[in-house]
Order: sequence, then structure tokens, then C-alpha cells
Amino acid sequence: MRLVTFTPRPQGPQHLGLVRDGKEIIDLKNAGSAPPFDAADMLALIAAGDDALKWLREVAAKARTAIPLDQVMLLAPIPRPRKNVFCVGWNYVEHFEEGAKARPHVKEMPEHPAFFTKAPTTVNGPYADVPAHRGVTEKIDWEVELGVVIGKAGTNITEANAMSHIFGYTVVNDVSAREVQRQHGQQWFKGKSLDGHCPMGPWIATADEVANPQELDITCRVNGVTKQESNTRHMYFKIPRIIAELSAGLTLEPGDIICTGTPAGVGHARTPPEFMQPGDVFETEIRGLGLLRNKIAG
Repeated sequence: MRLVTFTPRPQGPQHLGLVRDGKEIIDLKNAGSAPPFDAADMLALIAAGDDALKWLREVAAKARTAIPLDQVMLLAPIPRPRKNVFCVGWNYVEHFEEGAKARPHVKEMPEHPAFFTKAPTTVNGPYADVPAHRGVTEKIDWEVELGVVIGKAGTNITEANAMSHIFGYTVVNDVSAREVQRQHGQQWFKGKSLDGHCPMGPWIATADEVANPQELDITCRVNGVTKQESNTRHMYFKIPRIIAELSAGLTLEPGDIICTGTPAGVGHARTPPEFMQPGDVFETEIRGLGLLRNKIAG
């Protein structure tokens, strides 16, 4: 199943929806029987677990009416996470190697994942404008990433059990203000956390819809030119290892989002470096999961 958060056009309250045939949305507020969760809150749906999934399957089988996708505005599936978005740095070998000039003291891939976070206020819609923040940054970079959405809470999760804690997957771009990131040394949080710098969506694909999350083509294009192109099989730390290490002594909760790293091709590592400017359009795509299309606002 593919689940969205949307508002009716031109404006209206936030609803949850179930995407059908890639062309229309079943509005969960008007889907018949009352759902076992707040039908306006994706975090509540995820927290409801198996009860929610059972109800959704029944709705998918019985619903008669739906809204065309072009009549709604899609928001990020989780417009306001309850806590920071977790991120993994340096998780594709080629990306680690292309960034070596920025950290000549680091010669080998780390023994453990490098974690950082993005503030909840970074989260942005799949087709929304991304703020340029002129006066704060002139070096806005792109980073396509697979997002993992936690469904079942856990602490000290083992690699063997990690996949059972996943609710689903989404597409994320870890937009980065590079000079701000560098100003703070190894503390990447500030340069990664400017408002609106985490477009996400267009939906969450539930875990049962993704046969193998470590076998997905992953691409980023800027103004129609491919900048990043890889496959999630090239992750250095695979998803079970990421979840196990992140959850060690730290409780992961339903609705937590983990960005699993970006492949080679980012702008700051190019010769000469390339950065996005107001008016640029960047597309973030993971085959089978969806496409984001965002513009850098003036």
C-alpha cells in the first residue's frame, strides 16, 4: 500500500489517503467504517500497527469512491515528525571516496555508521519549493536517499529482527548547506537543518510492497541532468545494521525516519563544485517508490 498526507485543492484540512492505481486517492476520513486511528495523522496510523494495516486492506478492497491525484496537494507523508530525522553519512563507498578531499585525515570507511540528524522543521513536501535562505547559504547541495520509516518501537534491536520494525519506505533528499556544514566542523546538524531542506514523499510504501529495499535504483537530477545514479545494493552499512546500531541504548518509535545515506555525485565534490540556485528544479527518484520534484525558491 502507498499512504499519503494531503489537502484538497485549493485548500482545506489535512487528510490521510490510500493511493490506488497510482492515479487516485481513497480519502481515509470518508472510507466507510471508522478507522482505528486519527485519519488526519500519519503518526497515529503507524502507531496503530497491525490493526491499521488490516483496516486499510479492507478499505482498499471495498472503497468505491476516490479523488484524482491532480485534485489534491500532497504534503510530506509525515509533515511534522515527533523528533529529528535520523541520517547516515558516508554510506556508499564511492560517495565516501569523492568526499575525501574535505577530510584528508580519514583514510578508510568507518567501522560504525556516522549518524547525524535534521530538525523536524526541515521536512518539506514532495513538490514544494525549497527555500534558498539567501544570506545564510550560497552552496545548496543535493543528496538523494532512501528513507526508512519505523513501525514498531524498540531498543537494542538485533540485526536479525531489524526488518520487522520497519513500517515502510519513502524518498528523501537530504538538502545540505555546505558552507554552513563546514563552519561547524564534524557537527553537521546546523548545515543539514535549514527550514524546508528535507523534501520527502510522495508517499510511504508499506514494507510489504517493497520486495528488496537493498535492490532499488536511486537517482537525482538537476534541471534534467542526472547528477547521482546508483542502487541501494551499494550501501556499505545495510539497513539491518543501521537500525541495530542506531537503536543501541536509544529507543526507536513508530514514525521515526531514518535516511540511509547518499551515493556519489553530490555537487560539492565535483570539479568545479556545483550548487543549486534559485529557479533550479531537482528531481529525486527511487524506482518503484516515487519521484520528488522541487524548485529552489528565489
